[in-house]
Amino acid sequence: MPLEPPAILSNVPGSFPESVLRERHPAIVERVLAGHPYPPEVRPRLEKLLIEPVVEPLPGGAHDAQAWAAWGEGMYGRSWYDVPFLWAENFFYRRLLEAVGYYAPGAWRGIDPFGPQKDADLPGPAELAELDALRELPEEEQAAGLVAAALWGNRADLGFRLVAEAAHRVDELIVDDRERLWTLVNGGTVVLVADNAGRELLPDLVLIDFLLRTGRASRVELHVKPAPYFVSDALSADVLAELRRFPAGSAIGGRLDAALRDGSLRLHTEDFYCAPLTFHAAPDALAARFAAAELTILKGDLNYRRLVGDLHWPSTTSFEEVTGYFPAPVAALRTVKSDVVVGLSAGAERSLPASWRTSGAFALVQVRG
Repeated sequence: MPLEPPAILSNVPGSFPESVLRERHPAIVERVLAGHPYPPEVRPRLEKLLIEPVVEPLPGGAHDAQAWAAWGEGMYGRSWYDVPFLWAENFFYRRLLEAVGYYAPGAWRGIDPFGPQKDADLPGPAELAELDALRELPEEEQAAGLVAAALWGNRADLGFRLVAEAAHRVDELIVDDRERLWTLVNGGTVVLVADNAGRELLPDLVLIDFLLRTGRASRVELHVKPAPYFVSDALSADVLAELRRFPAGSAIGGRLDAALRDGSLRLHTEDFYCAPLTFHAAPDALAARFAAAELTILKGDLNYRRLVGDLHWPSTTSFEEVTGYFPAPVAALRTVKSDVVVGLSAGAERSLPASWRTSGAFALVQVRG
């Protein structure tokens, strides 16, 4: 295992983490306030979150105050910009939920503050209807295209045009281990840890359908968040909303519904998925689920940061080495949207533009068997 580098912070002027706290978080607050007619006391609570000079803990009465006291040891009383970026982002969303009354008794309990934004991103009936044409493609072409579609799903227009288009975006794949990925699924259990709802979740569901109907997996666990985090992160409710969008008679929609009913597809969540922790700290029960799977597929940027650590790794650091702790084979499907990257070949960065780590224009499929 390489020596662990320092954590990524947000206190470097002009850096991507600094821009998230300074620019993105206020924009998120405004969209939340615009999306729901919250009562008047919500706005000042959210605005206080944006202007407080140092990190304040959760109220003592919060159901998870004790857990966050432990996770935030040494963080409270410091500037948001001087604590690890991964922790600061997670705690911002937890505090946002507190401000809008997501966990409090009353009418707003359990109301997803990001629900209107997710609803606007649901695919339309015409897009969903095109998906059943997938079976007309040769199976190996389906396999390659579906991994690419799941990878690029949060950037591309959907409809099954996505599969054909995404499969040919090889110039923007800075690491491409797709062939190796398919050698690791041999009829057992696959765990897929979702990233975003809406248009990204759709190709994830179609990939799951492919795994089950071709027998490449006998069982799939789709892991989702237990509460709304990071704006568009998928919840169980988002999965069900997506399934309801499939047209009547859709073969894919029908198979996914049946798979949930017979248990070959299961939704799963853990409180851990809303903790400011990396997978190094996964609870034993979750680690056992990963260990029992032939392959765990981690979708998206946040899961990648949790897999390798949100640290200043040199980009040539071995992906195999930094993920060696993970209890089973793992694949990362990630559109690159933050600073941390490992597993690149020497000199690979020289051919990339200056903004490649945060533009979302490049992606990787990395596998450790």
